[in-house]
Amino acid sequence: MLPVQAPSFQVSPDSIERPACPLCGGEERRENVYEFPPFAVARCRSCRLWYLSPRLTESRMRESYEDDAYFEGGEAGYSSYQAQEATLRPTFRRFLQELSRRGMTGGRLLEVGCAYGFFLEEAKGFFAHRTGTDYSPAALARAQGRADRLLLGGAGQIAPEELFDCIACIHVIEHIYDPVGFLRTLAGHLRPGGWIVLATPDMGGFWRPLLRYRWPFFKTPEHVTYFDRRTLAALLERAGLEKVQPLPYASAFSLELIGEKLGRPLPAAWKDRRLWLPATTIAAAGQVRS
Repeated sequence: MLPVQAPSFQVSPDSIERPACPLCGGEERRENVYEFPPFAVARCRSCRLWYLSPRLTESRMRESYEDDAYFEGGEAGYSSYQAQEATLRPTFRRFLQELSRRGMTGGRLLEVGCAYGFFLEEAKGFFAHRTGTDYSPAALARAQGRADRLLLGGAGQIAPEELFDCIACIHVIEHIYDPVGFLRTLAGHLRPGGWIVLATPDMGGFWRPLLRYRWPFFKTPEHVTYFDRRTLAALLERAGLEKVQPLPYASAFSLELIGEKLGRPLPAAWKDRRLWLPATTIAAAGQVRS
């Protein structure tokens, strides 16, 4: 199958870089495993992480996250995040129930990259206090009333002394340019015994080799790392987390969205139907020392 072009995106030569492996820092890699000119997916020969190289510089990519159109039809981002509410909410409810069964809920929650606040609102019965951050002012405007507090920006907006019992990053870590440093920063905001919870597209599942270039989670240029179960656990361990463990994560999708991602529009009568698809997302958690 021939490579497909990345979505229309204005790229200048000085906004492109070729990084070392974001997980282990290794320079040796298998180049151009998948090509989406001017971007491509490489794979580290040492830790085996897949990552985007070449990629946009972080400052250039952040401009898109701050754009009001990012969640609703921008040149990068979502065609409509709002349209996914009906499937995101049951997905988040099921995941929160799983966290509760494992004793990872209660107390104070921080969600980094909260978008419209659907996860935060579903978490109301599971946590006493819920804080969310996002780079998009438009997203936070829609999230009003769905959390106890919303902050514009990233983890840097959290006061150094502020601690949480659980920090969730749901489909966020694949956007992070320095994932180890990012998690170390977050770990500094956890109470003893607190958990960092990650969920991210499953690069190691059967969908990616089955769909190849049509795998929707390549999502260049914004996804810069691609994890499987082994590398996601390795990330948490490198960041100094303990008791690292995989978590079940079942995802609901509308038939309309599935058709859109596959480039095959479906009949309007199917618009509101949904399916629970396995192996689309992996999740894991790590704990700071009690």
